Amino acid sequence: MKISRRFFIKTGVASLLVFAPEYNLNAGSADKTARRYNVSMSIEALERDPDLVNIFSSAGVSEIWMCGFLYGHWYFTPESIAKWKKIIENAGIKISVINVPLGHPGDSLGSYSGELPLTPPNHWSIAVDHSGKKFVGTSLHSPACEENKEAVKILKGIGVNRIFLDDDFRLAQSPGQICGCFCEEHKKKFLNLYGYSETNWNELIDAVANRKFNKALKDWVDFNCDLLTSCFIDMEKCTEGLDLGIMVMYMGSEKAGIRLWDYKDKMFRVGEGAFNDNSFRSVKNKCDELFSVLFHRRFVLPENAYSETTAFPADKLSAKNICAKLVISTMADVRNTMYMSGIQHFPKTHWEMLPKYMKKQAEIHSQIAGHKLAGPLKHYWGERSRYVSNDNPYSLFLALGIPFEVVEKVSPDGWTFVSDYDLEDISNECKASCIARREWKDLIFVPEDLNSLFKFKREIVKNLKDIPYIVEEEPIVCAWYPTAKKVLVWNLSEDFKKLTLRRGEKTFSFELEGLDSALFDDMSD
Repeated sequence: MKISRRFFIKTGVASLLVFAPEYNLNAGSADKTARRYNVSMSIEALERDPDLVNIFSSAGVSEIWMCGFLYGHWYFTPESIAKWKKIIENAGIKISVINVPLGHPGDSLGSYSGELPLTPPNHWSIAVDHSGKKFVGTSLHSPACEENKEAVKILKGIGVNRIFLDDDFRLAQSPGQICGCFCEEHKKKFLNLYGYSETNWNELIDAVANRKFNKALKDWVDFNCDLLTSCFIDMEKCTEGLDLGIMVMYMGSEKAGIRLWDYKDKMFRVGEGAFNDNSFRSVKNKCDELFSVLFHRRFVLPENAYSETTAFPADKLSAKNICAKLVISTMADVRNTMYMSGIQHFPKTHWEMLPKYMKKQAEIHSQIAGHKLAGPLKHYWGERSRYVSNDNPYSLFLALGIPFEVVEKVSPDGWTFVSDYDLEDISNECKASCIARREWKDLIFVPEDLNSLFKFKREIVKNLKDIPYIVEEEPIVCAWYPTAKKVLVWNLSEDFKKLTLRRGEKTFSFELEGLDSALFDDMSD
């Protein structure tokens, strides 16, 4: 892998401040009070410890989101929601509701009592996957949408004005799965709508099973996106003056039945991951989580974006790791942090550490809010990945300590890191600037491991004449906001690091604790 200086000049520095016009949702407004903190809570958790409301208020939480309608069940009754609404509002905190509209696979809520129903009621239909296996939840049959519309009306009637639909409002059971219920009812509707035959249906089943991006599969995914969007609109229209939002799972997109552009003006919770200490420990998993948030931010204004700062099970993510997750929202300009942990709340002792880090991230965020990421490394997630991939992005480049930016289209500028399912769509003019983690035609081959990526870094940093970057070969995220003249650095390691920020001939040495972050001037003056 040799990269000439001429190639770098042609594809790198000159292009850094030429922003992709498609990515116009990334900036938003510069807001000096940019960061707001929210907590998702259940009545079950509050009844066990009512003092949590005062703790939230003291910590700077501005809104509590109560658990509401659960996939056909009022486990928490409207009367009890109304009662706690008054208590919370008397403490000076706003109250809104999260409905769980279709049902999660398995136990994704984790109640204290174990009495909470895990599946929709018997009069809701059972879904069928492409292999013929039956499942419940994450599917749309009558009367699911109708009952959710009625639930929204009931909540509006007790004074609730903002409702999020939890991320079971999708038509795929989990990340990386291709959406849809393949029952006879949906099969008939799809075939009639698109004029397809039984042969076409069999071709579709094969395409889903083998992740083949063809016309039938694309039509099937679009068909499911239409179903979900239509249900969302029906719920939104049934009550005047209601703000309805969507929570999207990790890397959620069209293949989950979610046409992201349909929700661009709505409250939008971005998808994260690594909900316990074991998974968050991995540098790759941290990069995947940041990658997912950056991807979703392509489709939502920062003011409408909410984080998925989640511990699950509730006691399996440490306070230190929850604090570290706050950096992701700052870096991606997600203005609203949403703490989540299912029905249970994470350990009360976490609130001894959280307020300090909440304040720190709010202060950093106020200095970069509304400013756009820029860099020679390009974050890209293309159409094939959104329709048929297994949701395993080429994300580890984010740990190189070199600035990056998010693009909607591949261009010859800089270096675009291309995930496996998008390789076939790379044009000839862009091949010389694209990085693949497996050998593919004329693309630059860099395996997705830190040793290989640091070798790639050594070949290009000598040409980063006017771009700030981290000198050391350590897993560090370096986010650059040139219009703010700031650099935000995040240590992905759990170990203390001595680091050097370089821009041209200028250098600055600093120290960073494990998982900590710091904001610096970009040495442009």
